[in-house]
Amino acid sequence: MNKISPDTIRSWKGTGRRISALTAYDFATARLLDESGIDLLLVGDSLGMTVLGYSDTTHVQIEDVLHHTRAVARGVSSALIVADLPIHTYDSPELAVQSSGRLIDAGAHAVKLEGGQACSAQIRAITDARIPFVGHIGMLPQHVREEGGYRTKGRTAQERSFLLDEAKVIEENGGFALVLELIDPSAAAEITRTVSIPTIGIGSGTECDGQILVFHDLVGYFPWFKPKHAKPEGNVAGEIRKAARAYIDRTRGSVE
Repeated sequence: MNKISPDTIRSWKGTGRRISALTAYDFATARLLDESGIDLLLVGDSLGMTVLGYSDTTHVQIEDVLHHTRAVARGVSSALIVADLPIHTYDSPELAVQSSGRLIDAGAHAVKLEGGQACSAQIRAITDARIPFVGHIGMLPQHVREEGGYRTKGRTAQERSFLLDEAKVIEENGGFALVLELIDPSAAAEITRTVSIPTIGIGSGTECDGQILVFHDLVGYFPWFKPKHAKPEGNVAGEIRKAARAYIDRTRGSVE
């Protein structure tokens, strides 16, 4: 398979070629997904919940993302690797560039942060430093506490206008793709039609240029929380429990 670059992803806009993206946090998962032909792998700060057991992403440190980015990079030969900038790692343009550089050095091909207009200086600094950038608007997990939980954005005219402005800022400051999280499908479709860069939706309807899911939600590996937008294609949690119980029974049986 040919190596996928940021330019590859961007070139698919308007061609009908939809982008398939998943999160990955470890070598084995990354290698399996890469061998399956996935386009983009995100080392997301969602690892805070799925891997580290935190209640949300606000506890994740850059050292956590660096550690998992290195592991993912060892397993990938074709997919584009994007790494999340955790909360407070881009409080200033200078810090954003420094943090992004560390993620690139760890094996990421691009970085992502949450927000548009409030982070326009940071986004411009990152792209000016020739670091490929992916935007993220709509529901912003790093702000879940101040927003009082997860909810769909873009249902009012005011919110739609704000989200369109957010998307345009990311486009104008050099982003090559844009994640739309929990945005009303009609608003997500409007954003997708308006901007010249690909949109990658999660819980934002089917009219985006691609889709991304948390790997654990796709394969049924995190049974304690199931997002409404996720449609599991497997039951990994059930298989693990089944295998573990069989092993336990076999082991106990051999000793008795």
